Amino acid sequence: MTKILLIEDEPGIQETIQITLESEGFLVSVASTGKEGIQKISNDISLVVLDIGLPDQNGFEVLKEIRKSFQTPVIFLTARNTEIDKVLGLEIGADDYIVKPFSPRELLARIRAILRRTTQTQTLEDHKLRISLDKKLVYFNGKTLNLSPYEYKTMELFFKWPGRIFTREEIMDNVWTEPEDSFDRAVDTVIKNIRARFKEIENDFDPIETRRGQGYGLKEKI
Repeated sequence: MTKILLIEDEPGIQETIQITLESEGFLVSVASTGKEGIQKISNDISLVVLDIGLPDQNGFEVLKEIRKSFQTPVIFLTARNTEIDKVLGLEIGADDYIVKPFSPRELLARIRAILRRTTQTQTLEDHKLRISLDKKLVYFNGKTLNLSPYEYKTMELFFKWPGRIFTREEIMDNVWTEPEDSFDRAVDTVIKNIRARFKEIENDFDPIETRRGQGYGLKEKI
């Protein structure tokens, strides 16, 4: 079930959104403050609806905290309707911006549109490499790669932002679910294993870029 995190302090709006989303089959986790919302964000959250006017900190600050570890889509929901607020919200990483008062149906439609964009099967332009986010499988030259859960999640992260280099810490924050699985060179081992899976199919194929002292990412052009 798709899980939405709602960070909103107004009880009436919380209830309206929660009822609307749950009636459409979403699982909703609710937070009333920015601090609580940051504590509740996790890898199983598919999208965040974030109020800007929270009692302990504003939504812009909350989004910046979220973006340190997660690339989860975020929709701002706010009474602020000035152009500068909208531009600022989108420039710091929000995926959409809805002004109060709002239609719950419009919010639902925008959530679905973003989820379609971020969870649909993605295909690179040369069609050799493909990932199915629904099936959680990576295909290369029509063959399925035999990846462990951490190897798959690393490829999923790379696929969403081709060309971006992620530090080891960013990869671990987005991919690792069990702290006890973390160790100094865990990311290096996962990257080595992914490359080995590709070489089992095509010996000289390596879609992963290593940038010394910075991290790893998916090559923009393969």
